[in-house]
Amino acid sequence: MTTLRGMTWDHPRGKAPLLALAGRSGTTGTTTVEWSARSLQAFADHPLEELADSYDLLVLDHPHIPLAAGQELLVPLDETGHGDELDRLAAESVGASFSSYQHGDHVWALALDAAAQVSVHRPDLIADLPASWDDVLELAGEGRVLWPLKPVDAMSSFLTLAAQHGEPVCSRPGTFVRRELGLAVLDLMHRLADRVDRGCHGYNPIDVVERLATEDAWCYAPLVFGYVSYSRPGFRPHRLAYRDVPVGPRGTAGSCLGGAGIAVSAHSAERDTAVDVAFWLASAAIQRGEYYWEGGQPANAIAWEDPEVNADSLDFFAGTRATLEGASVRPRHAGWIALQEVVGDLVHAALACQLSDDACLDRLDAERERLLGGPEPEEMAP
Repeated sequence: MTTLRGMTWDHPRGKAPLLALAGRSGTTGTTTVEWSARSLQAFADHPLEELADSYDLLVLDHPHIPLAAGQELLVPLDETGHGDELDRLAAESVGASFSSYQHGDHVWALALDAAAQVSVHRPDLIADLPASWDDVLELAGEGRVLWPLKPVDAMSSFLTLAAQHGEPVCSRPGTFVRRELGLAVLDLMHRLADRVDRGCHGYNPIDVVERLATEDAWCYAPLVFGYVSYSRPGFRPHRLAYRDVPVGPRGTAGSCLGGAGIAVSAHSAERDTAVDVAFWLASAAIQRGEYYWEGGQPANAIAWEDPEVNADSLDFFAGTRATLEGASVRPRHAGWIALQEVVGDLVHAALACQLSDDACLDRLDAERERLLGGPEPEEMAP
């Protein structure tokens, strides 16, 4: 029996299926994985090179890929003799989940978990969902809406709304976002922030769905990263239903893509075995089977289309599929990880009226130039 070490993130969605599958990983069942878990923030803050030195398998989000590729920390999975499987997984991708782990002509991770910003509601408290952002503002004016506005979530909502209302950020060389568009997005965010509970400025998506699932004061959130755990029977006192984002000028297109991929450390002493396990976990059979039923949120489209999976989750997957298919990938640049933290702080400050909208956009342009420099336009393509 071969034993590998893996690192994932500390939430039932991120660790429960991996722990359940740990003892029989791989097609032959001769591999076990000892999984460790840390919070998403702790994972993001910990140097990738240290994690790659300590673990064979890494669960990470796609913005880390350019940095990891540049430091040669991960195994390029397209050079491991799994070409047919890669083609199959690319065809079974939900939106850009598969391609988000590609960089520099290589595939550095396999989509294990697919997510984007979607809407969520309490089906026992609201029947007619807001269709447009004007509808969301009206419902928020009744005091029935929550919206996560911690800096990283304020950043994610800004990215979603910019892409939905015009164009993704950093899609024009030399600027973070076109001024007119940036001001329009911040105006919409101000109007919504003024109508939700002030506590939202300190909430992340988990905080929001916990309150929706356990309290009756609110019934809806327009932009949260989907967590299928809250749609499952028995997870919390009330089940939540996830649906597509409110419609903007580009329909439901433009939502900020999240999710997680599984990568193999370039320093692994059991590289081939770890690669086999990664492909096994990403396969349609595992994703629609044990991975979902043990608590995961699969990335494989075969799982997303499975009738039993959807029946068990209040149509979590069918109800958000259009949003995922049109989701926008964050800039493909090694400096983006540092920049997105700054973006979150600046947008959060603007929403708290600690910074004017014009000053916020000026600083976003300056920070983009400082941290990203002047890459070729195709590097910045969503």
